[in-house]
Amino acid sequence: MAGHSKWSQIKRKKAANDQKRGQLFSKLGKEITVAAKMGGGDPELNPRLRTAIVAAKAESMPADNIDRAIKKGTGEIEGANYEELTYEGYAAGGVAILVETATDNKNRTAADIRSIFSKNHGNMAGAGSVAWMFHKRSYFFVQGSDEDTVLEATIEAEPDDVKSSSDGVEIVGQFENFDKIDSALKEAGLNPKSANVTFIPENTVEIKDEGIARQILLLIEKLEDCDDVQNVHTNFDISDEIMAKISN
Repeated sequence: MAGHSKWSQIKRKKAANDQKRGQLFSKLGKEITVAAKMGGGDPELNPRLRTAIVAAKAESMPADNIDRAIKKGTGEIEGANYEELTYEGYAAGGVAILVETATDNKNRTAADIRSIFSKNHGNMAGAGSVAWMFHKRSYFFVQGSDEDTVLEATIEAEPDDVKSSSDGVEIVGQFENFDKIDSALKEAGLNPKSANVTFIPENTVEIKDEGIARQILLLIEKLEDCDDVQNVHTNFDISDEIMAKISN
């Protein structure tokens, strides 16, 4: 979970500014729209939509934005017709990259993703090249509590891992247990700061060179700045010492 955990911490810091916050809301809204289109606008009958709404609320996305995104998906109001595509590749140092996108123009998106990889010390790979390294998991981040309290609150929801990070507590569980963990946290009065379904690597690649570490993080950041990109997953393991130098 090393790469996911450390990149999540960086993203939380970056999301503090208005521009990044707006970009985050756009991605969350797009996921809600896609989920509603695929499974209907009732979150009680649509698990993916329910998960998307929980993730949006965890990031303090306004209720009006959520409602509008649902209506775009159900066709009640006009919205883009998104197609979901996944791209795979490698960053500097042999680090695997899995990119989830939602686009209304797949030719544009493919060209943009390929350009970002080529301009930032990465290269695209064929379908299936790196996807097998990642497993779909539930991910939660809680602030204002300690590891023991969070573990006690969620233990019956069967999390795979509960651990402290530099600014809170992270919980990882089976994809199927998302609702159980979310409910357990809220019943204990622990409202997650982040709650989403993500892909976590089975194994990580240790990066000891500061220059390569910078190249990896720059590639990930450029990918996430692309409007069509929903999520970027990676398997790097960069030491806290190097991470501190390059993330300030």
